[in-house]
Amino acid sequence: MQYNTVIFDLDGTLLDTLDDLADSLDHTLTEVGAPTLTREQVRRYVGNGMARLIELALPGGRDDPRYDRTLETMQAYYKAHNQIKTAPYPGVLELIDELRRRGCALAVVSNKPDTSVKPLVKSYFGDAIPVAIGQRPDVRRKPAPDAVEESLRQLGRDRSEAVYVGDSEVDLYTARNAGMDCISVTWGFRDRELLDSEGATRYADTPAEVLNWLE
Repeated sequence: MQYNTVIFDLDGTLLDTLDDLADSLDHTLTEVGAPTLTREQVRRYVGNGMARLIELALPGGRDDPRYDRTLETMQAYYKAHNQIKTAPYPGVLELIDELRRRGCALAVVSNKPDTSVKPLVKSYFGDAIPVAIGQRPDVRRKPAPDAVEESLRQLGRDRSEAVYVGDSEVDLYTARNAGMDCISVTWGFRDRELLDSEGATRYADTPAEVLNWLE
């Protein structure tokens, strides 16, 4: 096996969270009196954390006078409504089971708030993924390598043994910054054309194809 440690992105990679994110953003923008977005706009905007999502969603960006209230409203509403439509992508649970059977160490690193990441991972994957790190004040968000490095520390594994699996350009940058290989999945929030333009070289069109890169 080329790798014995697999670090996953969460949104768009393990879990299809788009509908809950879009619904929460729609509720939030309506609450603060801002124009709502289409589902496709939300798809393009997610991946860099909630603060960046709100910055992109508001007409005035971070300088919009509603910014702080919108971010706080979104964080609270999404935390309470993040398991309405969210579900693992088809084949993901089987992939996790097979990786565990092979003795791989598993972790999740996400730009979603840590207070959402840990409950989501626990709810959908139980103890199968023991390390889950989201955005928090003491860890720079992706594409900084901090959370990846912290996950390796908690797992007791070296970066030379690890691969990062994600669906976006942010994940490609994160893996590069951490000195790791990246497997880009094509079922998530970004299309293959964009991933090609960002230099992706390892692709998985289904969760089962992730295993091809580990053999």
